[in-house]
Amino acid sequence: MNKKRNSAISTFSTQITSTISVALVLLVLGIVAFMGVATHHITTDIKENLGFVVMLDDNISESGINSLKQKWAKEPYVASQQFISAEEALKQESERMGEDILEMMAGVNPYQPEFEIKVKSHYATPDSIESIKASLIGTPGISNVITDTTMADEVNTTIHNVIIALGIIVLALLLISFVLINNSVRLTIYSKRFIIHTMKLVGATGGFIRRPFMINNIFHGFIASIIAIATLASVFYYLRSIEYSVCESISWIEAGIIFGALTITGVIICAISALFATNKYLRTSYDDMFK
Repeated sequence: MNKKRNSAISTFSTQITSTISVALVLLVLGIVAFMGVATHHITTDIKENLGFVVMLDDNISESGINSLKQKWAKEPYVASQQFISAEEALKQESERMGEDILEMMAGVNPYQPEFEIKVKSHYATPDSIESIKASLIGTPGISNVITDTTMADEVNTTIHNVIIALGIIVLALLLISFVLINNSVRLTIYSKRFIIHTMKLVGATGGFIRRPFMINNIFHGFIASIIAIATLASVFYYLRSIEYSVCESISWIEAGIIFGALTITGVIICAISALFATNKYLRTSYDDMFK
């Protein structure tokens, strides 16, 4: 009686340990997923701060300015536009320098009206910006287009390197996660290897033997994902409540997608691990089960 009770306690303890181990692995994957989404939003924001300045003719009319505003409102590459009149440009530069530029220039305003155009993230490359510049040259009312493709190139190179590094980390974590979860599941099934052998002796088919182990480990994978999701959701909610800017780039919809992906990942990896481990002991002889 005591042996059966101790065996049941040992099996339950093994399953709890396995479930917690899987939950911890999924928690780490979830944190990396949140970091990946945040990185994507940050890189998009950085790219959409890139663009060019369109210098206008001094004698451009109000209707000409409105026509250009309407043009850029329809262009697919424009993330935002800002018109700065010659007077506003003079005021801003005078404030920046702390001197009256108009007085220095003998009452002549040296600045031209301009548009600051920010492009959408997938247009924020040197080639795209130069192509847009070429299409604007010669447009009535536009005297010059000033671009900074060097900055765009540096930003894109940095972002590309960050994405590659993050991708390598994610792949490494996925591999480590599979190994850790696989070992946890194998440990659970190892404790029941003699039950598998007994079922095999009485004529149970491989599918019949595998089924309860598969269902049991899928259930534990689901429970582990719920634990990981509850922890992540609590931390995410807490961070948003104390410092909204920390998590404002990640919406609850995106968080929900990550939680769904964690559930699927936990269930699939546990199911695959249970399949491999059960098949192993189905092929193992009685003498080898003591090893």
